[in-house]
Amino acid sequence: MKDRIARASRPASALARRSATRVLAAGALMLASAIPFTIAPAAAQAWPSKPIRFVVPYPPGGPLDSVARALAESLRDPLGQTVVVENRPGAGGNLGADNVAKSAPDGYSIVMGAVATHAINPYLYAKMPYDANRDFAPVTRVATVPNVLVMNPETAKELGIGSVEDLVAYARSHPGKLNYASGGNGSAGHLAGELFKAQAKVSMVHIPYKGAAPAQLGLLGAQTDLMFDNLASAAPQIRAGKLKAFAVTTSQRSGFFPELPTVAESGLPGFDISTWFGVFAPAGTPPAIVDRLNAEFGKALASPAIRELLAKLGAEPSPLSPADFAAFVRTEQAKYEKVVKASGARVD
Repeated sequence: MKDRIARASRPASALARRSATRVLAAGALMLASAIPFTIAPAAAQAWPSKPIRFVVPYPPGGPLDSVARALAESLRDPLGQTVVVENRPGAGGNLGADNVAKSAPDGYSIVMGAVATHAINPYLYAKMPYDANRDFAPVTRVATVPNVLVMNPETAKELGIGSVEDLVAYARSHPGKLNYASGGNGSAGHLAGELFKAQAKVSMVHIPYKGAAPAQLGLLGAQTDLMFDNLASAAPQIRAGKLKAFAVTTSQRSGFFPELPTVAESGLPGFDISTWFGVFAPAGTPPAIVDRLNAEFGKALASPAIRELLAKLGAEPSPLSPADFAAFVRTEQAKYEKVVKASGARVD
């Protein structure tokens, strides 16, 4: 009798075990299918879990450094982490940019790139340590700063030049007689002058200085005739009457000098050149992190404190989406490739 009961109970026990196995397998499958949906948000929410390094590829104390430090402070609370500004100057900004290009694409290293590091240097330097497109994930443009065409007032009066149109007419009738100062070969002022020469079809002599400040001093002392100067540095001299301003170099008029026309309005359609800077992360940085950085930088750039700081620098906040910023950089590269080649400027 006991044997019959034992034999009869075996199938039931086996059935129970098989049922339990199926239940466990089904539960494991459900758990596995849920994992991708639970881990991804958790990983996204975990960033940032440590301080973020914000590299400025120029010396401390300059405009980009000042803006980067203000933005770093603005991002601290919304990100819940310290954003540490690290200056890595050298090679026209290439050293600092390259450092970030070769950093881990985890959202903990970003760089304040500029027109030089991402649009001019690739064509100015014989050898580049990074690829400005392949090695970076654009985050957002931060701001643009117009250049302004200025002359020594006494020189302008002596030559009868009171506008861009007058300047072009004089240069065409006196080829090679005018000269223009810049902060050095390949600088923004130099390339603005080369673009002006090409579009106006005039000949002017380029006088490079070792920096924009010495170049402006040369112009103030009438050692040179004209200059495409940074609006922020030229503004005090313009207001004091020590420099005569003719036009801004951007496609739109500046809110700081709305009475000044653009070069494009003054007879050279399509003329558009400016100093700009923006944030880049290493290529491969997760899109969710890039988008988060873009959103937080956008909020910071809308704050009164940041806008006031930019205004003091003659800069206007101009954030873009990551995709639009990438497209903008490529457009700038196409423009500067032609201008740099036409200028003959080269850094070996």
